[in-house]
Amino acid sequence: MDHVAPGADVPVALSTASVFPERTADAFETAARLGYDGIEVMVTMDPVSQDMDVLRRLADYHGVPVLAVHAPCLLITQRVWGREPWGKLDRAREVAEKLGSKVVVVHPPFRWQREYAREFEAGLTRMGEETDVIFAVENLYPLRARGAEITTYLPHWNPVELDAPHATLDLSHTAVSGSDALEMADELGGRLAHVHMADGTAPGLPDEHLIPGRGSQPCAELLATLGSRGYGGMVVVEVNTRRALNSEERRTDLAEALAFTRGHLATLRATPDGAQDATTPGSA
Repeated sequence: MDHVAPGADVPVALSTASVFPERTADAFETAARLGYDGIEVMVTMDPVSQDMDVLRRLADYHGVPVLAVHAPCLLITQRVWGREPWGKLDRAREVAEKLGSKVVVVHPPFRWQREYAREFEAGLTRMGEETDVIFAVENLYPLRARGAEITTYLPHWNPVELDAPHATLDLSHTAVSGSDALEMADELGGRLAHVHMADGTAPGLPDEHLIPGRGSQPCAELLATLGSRGYGGMVVVEVNTRRALNSEERRTDLAEALAFTRGHLATLRATPDGAQDATTPGSA
């Protein structure tokens, strides 16, 4: 099943995290019903998210491919696929390869994972040379207390500062860190391999993951410039719909997120002389 909108070169996938508290299997059904191009599986304590065979059956049944795998890097998933961080990444790579996924999303190490942190950059480069799957390090954020910044991740929370081949840019996380998302994309350059589309309102926690367009992040501007950046990856809608009263309301939110993302991706249009012209949807 081909969900790609006419003229759209960048696939738009749905993160399984976007349907929480519904389950991984529900995300496949939602993605198929709304017309997403694929799924990013957030590996969590949900057994389905960890089971490659079940994920393949869901993808085949719904006609929605698994385009990316988010390795279990959260505090609440420390024991998923074992406690050894390199083992987790190796398992994520195996799942991605066998499902035909293009990307494994990984977080920088926590500051207490000092040995992992020391080897992180060189290790990711080495693993990337052994597979066609891209390991894309996601931007996180520092914690702040009484005006002081507390180091939470090593070697750094910002992939701009890391010697890693590929990066994920998350626009909810740029809100928390108080970063300029467009500047971060510029600094990453060709290393920008993956985008998590969400929104946020202000520096500091909570990490809101709002529907794009409902916060203050330059979601539309980033989407409209991906083509001119030579971006060859996908955009994954990773939003928080926990406040939805029911599945229907959740699907309405996720349909809005998809329409926003596709609409602004489509604003980069060819002009008569072959140049690229970023315009606002519906404008002349």
